[in-house]
Amino acid sequence: MATANMLSSLFPLFSLVCFISIFCLLSLSKKASISSSSPTYPHFHLVKPTMVTGNIEPNATSGSNPYTSSSSSCDYSDGSWIHDPDVRFDRYDSSCKEIFKGWNCILNKKSNGRDIVKWRWKPRNCHLPPFDPLKFLHTYRDTNIGFVGDSLNRNMFVSLFCALRRVAGDVKKWRPSGADRGFTFLHYNLTIAYHRTNLLARYGSWSANSNGGKLEDLGYKEGYRVDVDIPEGTWEKAPGFHDILIFNTGHWWWAPSKFDPIKSPMLFFERGLPLIPPIPPDVGFDKVLKHTIRFVEKTMRPSAIKLFCTRSPRHFEGGDWDQGGSCQRLQPSSPKEVEELFSLTKNGMNMEARLVNLHLYKSLKGSNFHILDITHMSEFRADAHPSTTGGKKHDDCMHWCLPGITDTWNDLFVTHLNSLKIRN
Repeated sequence: MATANMLSSLFPLFSLVCFISIFCLLSLSKKASISSSSPTYPHFHLVKPTMVTGNIEPNATSGSNPYTSSSSSCDYSDGSWIHDPDVRFDRYDSSCKEIFKGWNCILNKKSNGRDIVKWRWKPRNCHLPPFDPLKFLHTYRDTNIGFVGDSLNRNMFVSLFCALRRVAGDVKKWRPSGADRGFTFLHYNLTIAYHRTNLLARYGSWSANSNGGKLEDLGYKEGYRVDVDIPEGTWEKAPGFHDILIFNTGHWWWAPSKFDPIKSPMLFFERGLPLIPPIPPDVGFDKVLKHTIRFVEKTMRPSAIKLFCTRSPRHFEGGDWDQGGSCQRLQPSSPKEVEELFSLTKNGMNMEARLVNLHLYKSLKGSNFHILDITHMSEFRADAHPSTTGGKKHDDCMHWCLPGITDTWNDLFVTHLNSLKIRN
């Protein structure tokens, strides 16, 4: 009877312990369920432990890469420009003969030409070191490096050449097949080349056939034929020659002054036949990217490194290049000013850079290309274009002064290459 009374008195305590145990188990189960059901975002084939792409929330409007990797130790695109008036930039100077005349802002006496390099990009949570040209030559001896793309890729190519030329011995001017420019650093057997291509795909003038056709039946009389599945001849042999390829594209795709949608539209062909109904440029862009990626991955050996630069931003204010637009700023823009110029939601004047990036991210997803995110860090630098000193009839707010921003792009490029080399 005493035992029964004792059990009876302990029953409430026992019940409370059971209740707490069950509650804890249910809480843990619920927490695990929430964790497993939280959205996970796809990521590209990115280097570990360092990553050169940006991190933004899905559906955000920033120009940075929305695909992230949880193993990344640094988001190099997230940072700010720090002014250092005492910095000495001695990687190369305005005497480098490969600098295109319109980009040589020091010789052209741009008022802030010498101050441009006194701003240093500082990622928020890590350090982006300036690359060592001599060490680069030693590390990448017996290597062929190719830049494939429009004049912004040439901007970056020239920056790299000038840095290497200053510390190298004998340099031979030599162009691989199809290249616009190229050099071999003989002591290191290292070749760098620039393959110019505006659209990546082959294109040329198109005129209506007197015998008629599907495009003619729709009323088209002239335009530009773009074969989405055929690489332009300037770079079609590049994947078989280079060990490292750096691609870019985008500036010519959203250029009504080049491809007027009424007078000279882009007319897309695939397998030799026109795509009917005709597709708009953004859809054609996606198709070209898809075929480019497939072609490169098929023709380049597995050990080769393939990178794609995000779109370089323009900084026209007050109108486009042919509408009196200018870029007169003499120091980096504020984050608020950047959003006014580039925001997708606010219809920024120069938002096409971020639009191009959205297409790049989508097309490169799942490929073995690495992304070099140079967009966001460059959006702040409206002060670093040739502007009125570029030798054009209008302000050049698209290309970059040399020395200048593309030197930082190459810091990022070399940091990424070194991490890949360590990983491999």
